[in-house]
Amino acid sequence: MVTKTKKMFKIIRIIVLISFLSFSKGVISQNNTSQLNATHRTYEIWDDQPAPNRGKDYSRIQARGYPTDSDWEAHSYPIGNGYMGANIFGRTDMERIQITDKTLTNGAPYGHGGLTNFGEVFLEFDHYEVKNYKRSLNLNEAILNVSYEYEGVKYTREYLANYPQNVIAIKLKASKKAKLSLTVSAVVPYLRSADAYNHSGETIENIAKYANTTAQDNLITFAGNVPSFSLNFEGQVKIINEGGKLIANNENGSNEIRIIDANSATILISTGTNYELNEDIFLQDSTELKLNSKIFPHKKVTEIIENASLLGYKKLKESHLKDYQNLFSRVNLEVSPSVPNIPTKTLVENYKQDASDIYLEELMFHFGRYLLIASSRKGTLPSTLQGVWSQYHVTPWSGGYWHNINVQMNYWGAFNTNLAETFTGYQEYFNAFTPKTYQHANTYIKKWHPSAFVDSEKGNGWAIGTGSNAYHVNGSSGHSGPGTGGFTTKLFWDRFEFTQDTTYLREQAYPALLGMSTFLSKTLLATEDGKLLVDRSASPEQRHNGVHYMTIGTTFDQGFVWETYNDLLKSAKILGTNDPFLEIVRNQIDKLDPIIIGESGQIKEYREEKKYGDIGDPKHRHISHLCGLYPGTLIDSKKPEWMEAASTVLDFRGNKTTGWAMAHRMNIRARTKEAEKAYEVYSEFLRERTSPNLWTVHPPFQIDGNLGTMAGVAEMLIQSHEGFIELLPALPKAWQTGSFDRLVARGNFEVSLRWKNSKISSVKILSKSGGKCSIKLPNTKGVQLKDRMGKQIVYKITDEDIIEFNTKKSGKYFITIK
Repeated sequence: MVTKTKKMFKIIRIIVLISFLSFSKGVISQNNTSQLNATHRTYEIWDDQPAPNRGKDYSRIQARGYPTDSDWEAHSYPIGNGYMGANIFGRTDMERIQITDKTLTNGAPYGHGGLTNFGEVFLEFDHYEVKNYKRSLNLNEAILNVSYEYEGVKYTREYLANYPQNVIAIKLKASKKAKLSLTVSAVVPYLRSADAYNHSGETIENIAKYANTTAQDNLITFAGNVPSFSLNFEGQVKIINEGGKLIANNENGSNEIRIIDANSATILISTGTNYELNEDIFLQDSTELKLNSKIFPHKKVTEIIENASLLGYKKLKESHLKDYQNLFSRVNLEVSPSVPNIPTKTLVENYKQDASDIYLEELMFHFGRYLLIASSRKGTLPSTLQGVWSQYHVTPWSGGYWHNINVQMNYWGAFNTNLAETFTGYQEYFNAFTPKTYQHANTYIKKWHPSAFVDSEKGNGWAIGTGSNAYHVNGSSGHSGPGTGGFTTKLFWDRFEFTQDTTYLREQAYPALLGMSTFLSKTLLATEDGKLLVDRSASPEQRHNGVHYMTIGTTFDQGFVWETYNDLLKSAKILGTNDPFLEIVRNQIDKLDPIIIGESGQIKEYREEKKYGDIGDPKHRHISHLCGLYPGTLIDSKKPEWMEAASTVLDFRGNKTTGWAMAHRMNIRARTKEAEKAYEVYSEFLRERTSPNLWTVHPPFQIDGNLGTMAGVAEMLIQSHEGFIELLPALPKAWQTGSFDRLVARGNFEVSLRWKNSKISSVKILSKSGGKCSIKLPNTKGVQLKDRMGKQIVYKITDEDIIEFNTKKSGKYFITIK
């Protein structure tokens, strides 16, 4: 009995000891992380009224004569899953759901193909004089809600764009049984009518589109073709009612389904074309032969709708939330002390009058991440100039990919805001068009640098011009130099630096860098003083004396030769590659002379300029000669005279410009560490380029402004391009207290931070790949570094107040500053 009692007490002591140790471990962990696990706010874009319904505004013609539907552009709310997008208006009389599919194009503009409106779905409720109306887009969930009361019944709608099942799903409910009645119809816009062509400036043959719409049982089908591209398309709208009945009607061309006295209903929308992303699309020059006209998307679209129907709305919603929140919820950012309870349009209008409420600055960052997820996913075409949304017949600038800054800007924030997966869409697109760019390089070098030409398939590298889209990629441009390709490969190197994915580096980034370096090396002209300058060089879109100015050795081109060479050499070292061509790069890189300071204290845009503004538009939207500062790394704090000269250029250039160009200025100011000037341009951008629905305009709407400023906010809070992590490098006074979670630094470090009165209080580092971590701090006195168990970690302090310490893969490290 005594023995059993002793054993029992021994067991109890062990249990107590284990409990105490577990509690102590929890206390240590809590002490380290209590300041670093804030509850995420719910971010909504909302209004207390539906989007207005004023129709197209032909008095405001933008971008080569495209009529602007200001209600679509400024007041509709966008949802998307990368494949397709929808704009929701939230109306109670006749709801409009405008659908875009990135693979549906016509021949406009330029005959190479351009994004075009896929279809319009209408829900006719005939509800007028409603009460307690609200429509809201929840960014945390990517779900759009509409709710209101009408004749004593509360009506609700939920809209989502599901990526895993590639379907748009809508749930409609009424608070009372048998009270849900509406008519569902679908229209393919811009068929052969006068309205389709009056304002497009294109020939009818290029933009002609044909379609038929039918309604049968619970399914509306709209299908057709675009002859100029042998493009077949189909959309299906399926209705699943709970209670009540459905009546399909095709009389007098109505093509509608009536929902009568239902309790609730689910509407599913799917789209498809015979487009298939592959190298043949780009290698085939004839537009009529790019696609197989005998392939129709009916089976594919039908399977999507049927599979979604079998899952049901509840499981579709669960699938959507799991997928989307895995991406969106990674990052939290708070700089505003509170969330104002006012409609977003009022928030925007108030900010234009008085920018003291900084919540809009925070909300726009999160909206940018939402838009990137919605418009670019694996297996989809990348985010276009308009993301995945276009109500146009002829989309401005084709809704394509413009490689002299716009498409790069779309992805600048993908890596540091923890959305690297969204870049996969562009990588897949690049892989498909790359074979064509090797042909372009052969053509270019043979024509302009015949002495350097090598008669082999890839011997001259690859070359890309400014414009491209789902069907075509340009080989050269009259207004942007060869450095355009280096502008593009910078994205590939950045993806590696942020993810540390050596497989990606070996299979994707290194070959791209090697091919581009090969091409650029053949464009260099040796001068008498030993320099190597790009021959036939241009600073994107600049004009002098009314024409695009071609010269030798612009800062844009010289800078991106240097960036590409530098990234290639770093890649080769990591991979242990010893390609013979690398010796040529090593010999050439120091002869590029990429940065020259002029008489006005400016970084010269052209070697032959003396004072600022001698050549070109002094207020030009592009600041291409500063790309070596951002997104490049040629100019950094180790070269203060270059940093100062870059700042001087921005002072001369000014902030009054297009939306995306303001975003670039914001990122440059962040890199120069001029916090208040970076904040000034961001604030000005929000006041002058932001619509009530938070879409931003060039004008017209372009998504690069949204995504570029998103990157800019992150760049103001964390930088890592100089070999160390710098925290709050451009923190403005307006953001004196705040926090962020899981922004990413190069080296694949997830960083979480708290600051108060502009001083850092605590930092958390998650080392996802292991390796040495270097962090620059305002001062290193009183710094404590611990691991997740509360154990002190030894670190080294450099002369520049940088602490360095070794990390383990998946290790968590906590820094407190007293």
